[in-house]
Amino acid sequence: MTKSIVTKSTLLMIILLAFIACDEQKKKRVLNFPKTDLASENLIPKPVKIIPTENGFALDEFTAIYTSQTGAGFEEVGKFLAEKIKSKTNMNIPVNVAEIDHMETVIYINKSDSTDLAQPEAYQLYITQDSIILNSNSAAGAFRGIQTIRQIIPETSNDTLASNPIWTIPTGKIIDAPQFEYRGAMLDVARHFFSVKDVKKFIDMLAYYKYNVLHLHLTDDQGWRIEIKSWPLLTEVGGLTEVGGESGGFYTQEDYKEIVAYAAEHHMIIVPEVDMPGHTNAASVAYPIFNGNGKKPELYEGTRVGQSTFATRKDTLYSFLDDVIGEIAAMSPGPYFHIGGDESLVTKKNDYIYFVEKVEKIVQKHNKRMIGWDEIGQANINSTSISQFWRHTDYAKDAIKKGMKVIMSPANRAYLDMQYDTLSKHGLHWAAYIPTDSAYNWTPEKYKGISKEHILGIEAPLWSETISNIDELEYLAFPRAIGYAELSWTTEENRDWENYKVRLANQAPFLDRMNVKYYASPLIDWKKSKYTYKEIKKD
Repeated sequence: MTKSIVTKSTLLMIILLAFIACDEQKKKRVLNFPKTDLASENLIPKPVKIIPTENGFALDEFTAIYTSQTGAGFEEVGKFLAEKIKSKTNMNIPVNVAEIDHMETVIYINKSDSTDLAQPEAYQLYITQDSIILNSNSAAGAFRGIQTIRQIIPETSNDTLASNPIWTIPTGKIIDAPQFEYRGAMLDVARHFFSVKDVKKFIDMLAYYKYNVLHLHLTDDQGWRIEIKSWPLLTEVGGLTEVGGESGGFYTQEDYKEIVAYAAEHHMIIVPEVDMPGHTNAASVAYPIFNGNGKKPELYEGTRVGQSTFATRKDTLYSFLDDVIGEIAAMSPGPYFHIGGDESLVTKKNDYIYFVEKVEKIVQKHNKRMIGWDEIGQANINSTSISQFWRHTDYAKDAIKKGMKVIMSPANRAYLDMQYDTLSKHGLHWAAYIPTDSAYNWTPEKYKGISKEHILGIEAPLWSETISNIDELEYLAFPRAIGYAELSWTTEENRDWENYKVRLANQAPFLDRMNVKYYASPLIDWKKSKYTYKEIKKD
C-alpha cells in the first residue's frame, strides 16, 4: 500500500495497533499499580456489566486520544473528552496527532459495526494497562461511553508511581446500554426565567449522567419565553413578567438556537413546550383575540392554575399556532414537540378534545411527534403521539389503548420541585414530599400497572414557582436528578438503594468541583474531597 492511498482512519488504526503491539525497539516503562477494582467504581448510572482485571491504566502526560474517522461525530467526542480531562487534571491530551514518540498509553474511540452494539447508545469499554478502547456504533453511544471514562478518572493523581503525576484508571471491561431511549429532565423557564448560561450548566450536569433530553417549558400564564418573529408581542408583552413580580425575560431565536446547538454537542435534544389550551394567559395578554375565558387578560404573577384558556373554536387560533409551532419546530432538530395540555380547567371537554386533535395535525405537518401531558389521552389522536403521565392513570391508560407510548413523570415520585421534607428551603409538596431515597426507590417499569413495553422513557420535571436562580434550581434537582438518571438507564434487577447511596455519596467531589449547590441529604454519607479544584489545577 502506498502512502498516497492510506486514509487518515487507516493510519490512525495502524498507529494504534503498532502502539498496542509495543515495538520491541522501544523499552516501555513498567508501573507497579496497586490492585484496582473496576466493579467498585462509583458509576452512575450503573452499567449493565463490569468485569474487573485489577490492574491500572496510566492517564498522564504520555497519553493520547485517537478516534475513528469513518463515523460522523467521533472526533468531536474525542475532543470533548480531552477538554474534560483538561478541566479535571490540567493536562493537555492530544487528539488524533500522528507523532507517537513520547506516547505510553492511548484512548481509542472506535466506530464499530458489531451486532453486540446494535442497541442505540450502546457502548463497550476495554481497559488494559496500555489502552482504553471504546467501541460504539454511533457517536451518541461513544459520548455516553466517555461519561463513564470521566467518572472513573480519580479526583487526584498518584505521584508515587512515576516522576510525573498519574491518574490511575482501573482495568477491565464494561458492557453497557440504556434500558429506555428517552431519558429526560424538564426545566420550567416560564414561571421564572433562566438564562442561556444557566440552561447550559444544567445540560452539562445532565449529560454527565447520560440524560439525552432536556424539555423546556417555554410558555405559561406568567410568561412567554421564546421569540416568535411573526407574532412579536408574545415576548414584547407576554415576556415581561414572572412569578413574584420580577422582570421576566425571553430567549431570542438566536438564544434558543444556541441552547439547541449546545445540547447537540452533548448528544441531547431539546423538547420545546408551548402549553395550551390552558396556561395561556401570557399569550392572551399579548393577543387578546385568542383569549377564551371571557375575562379581560391581565399580566399575571401568581401561581394559581386553571383559569386561562384559548378560544378553541376560533379558526384564526390555528393559523396563529401554525406559525408558532412552525417557527419553533424549524429551530428544533429533535423529533418531538410538546403541546402541554394539562390543567385546562375552564376549557369545556368537547372544546379541549377538538383543540388537541387540531393541534396534533399541525404538529405532524411540521414533521414532529406530539407529546402532551396525560390529559391528551381523552382525545382521538394518533398512535405516534406520546402521553406524559404526571397524575391521571386513566388518561395514560387511554393513551396506551390507542397504541401511544408513555413518558413516566408521576408527580409524587418524579417531580423535582417537590420538597425533600418539611425543612426544605424551596419547593412545594402538593403531590408529596420526595426525599432522596423515595426518588430512587420506585419501579417506573411497573408503576400503576403501566408495563415497560408501553414506556418511551422517564422524565423528571422541575417547575419553577419557588425558585428564581441557578443555585435554587440545583438545590431541588440534585441529587434527585442523579437517581432518575439511573432509573432511566439501568434495569430494575441491577438497581439497589444500599449500593446506589454509596455511589451517590462519592459524587460529592464532582458536584463540588462543578460548584453545584446540591441538597446534602442526611440519608447520604457524602464523601468530600480534601482537594479543591484550584489545588488540583496547581498540580
